[in-house]
Amino acid sequence: MEAAQRALDEDLQSAGDITTRALIPPGTRGRARIILREEGVVAGLPLVSMVFRLLDSKVNFQPLVSDGDHLPAGSEITVLEGPVPAILEGERTALNFLQRLSGIATLTSRFVALAAPHGAEILDTRKTTPGLRALEKYAVRAGGGRNHRFGLHDAVLIKDNHIAAVGGVGRATKLAREAVGEGQSIEVEVQRLEDLEEAVRAGADVVMLDNMAAEEVKEAVRSARGRVKLEASGGIDLENVAAYASAGVDFISVGALTHSAKALDMTLDLERIS
Repeated sequence: MEAAQRALDEDLQSAGDITTRALIPPGTRGRARIILREEGVVAGLPLVSMVFRLLDSKVNFQPLVSDGDHLPAGSEITVLEGPVPAILEGERTALNFLQRLSGIATLTSRFVALAAPHGAEILDTRKTTPGLRALEKYAVRAGGGRNHRFGLHDAVLIKDNHIAAVGGVGRATKLAREAVGEGQSIEVEVQRLEDLEEAVRAGADVVMLDNMAAEEVKEAVRSARGRVKLEASGGIDLENVAAYASAGVDFISVGALTHSAKALDMTLDLERIS
């Protein structure tokens, strides 16, 4: 609710919608439909409902599909009925959320379709829009992906700068294990095959193979021999994700799911009913 209210406040400010106020009498009622203009996966319908509920409880929101549904172009997503001023005030905010989250869900679904036949799960990253991480990670799940850590607070991920700061992969892994104990999973990022063995011996649970070519990843899978979970990351796109998945990794993390997803095209069409 906080994100929806913040977005409405940004758009309306203290003056409200001065165009709608000038043109539309307060009692005017209408019916609106949100329609997909291109094929994709829908995500964000509860947020749309919240936007209009915050504006006017008299707006009736009727979803015609569910989040996670993969739909063809031309599909009607929802019907809104109620005061026209509230529908117009919320139109852009609702569409911004719905298009953004549906774009993420759609892109995620494409990665999942290419990776799943090889047994690899698609993960997101922390490369999210500030303040919207929970929503964007929700959209990843709607598209069939899985969430990586939500923040620095909930998982240990030793990256290259941590390793540089403490003086090596093995030392960083051992220090982390001593600090968090055996109950906490530890993931270590490596950029060279020789560091993989060091991370495994030091007790890593997951090793992230960062910016390695697909052939190097295949070699890492052979080297690890199931002793540790492996995640491929860096430079992975729709063109090469199947090659990385077929190399045998458990996970593939893709920052583009949230930082480069194209908004899904849709429109809100309004008709006056009284």
